[in-house]
Amino acid sequence: MKKPVIAIDGYSSTGKSSISKVIAAKLGLIHLDTGALYRGVTWFALQNCLNDSGTIDLEKLFSSFDQIGLEFKNLDGELVLFLNHIDISKAIRTNEVSENVSFVAKQKEVRDFLLQSQRNLAEKGGIIMDGRDIGTVVLPNAEYKFFLTASIDERTRRRYQELISLGIEADEQQVKENLIERDRIDSEREIAPLKQAEDAIVIDNTNISKKETIDEILSHIQKI
Repeated sequence: MKKPVIAIDGYSSTGKSSISKVIAAKLGLIHLDTGALYRGVTWFALQNCLNDSGTIDLEKLFSSFDQIGLEFKNLDGELVLFLNHIDISKAIRTNEVSENVSFVAKQKEVRDFLLQSQRNLAEKGGIIMDGRDIGTVVLPNAEYKFFLTASIDERTRRRYQELISLGIEADEQQVKENLIERDRIDSEREIAPLKQAEDAIVIDNTNISKKETIDEILSHIQKI
């Protein structure tokens, strides 16, 4: 029996990726953090495609797609993102990447570059994919769709704690402003904006724990 395809969308710092990892482990699915792919492209751009003013040169980035080799490798049971055989899993979580990823991700060329590879991974089923447009654009036929949301103050707290735990210096107010700006860009972008799929189940986890969010999602998924 073919295992299901599950799409989890939602705002930044609602726990999409960490929650998806746990569910994947419980159900024997592959987990794919699509946000990491966009961060990977952004990190590449910041390293290789800046113009004289220090901003990302989009034309240079678009013409460099053939130099971007992104892949997830299974290290001790966890999928870790590599760019051209280099582990960038920590580098893509820096503030610099966070401040630029929405700008990069809203470009049609970037989304087209990553779209087919994401769909190919889901063809055989047995995958849980999280992002911002999975249930609406990438996998519109997914058997299960969820949309996670939480208050801006709670998301700021979570994101700030995540950065500190990674040893990355952070200012809580700057983190909040960054999240608000990312919400705006992601929701207003012309190509594949962040929005809830009509048939998605919405879960507000402002006041519930990660475990409770996971239990809620699992309660909607038929036993495999």
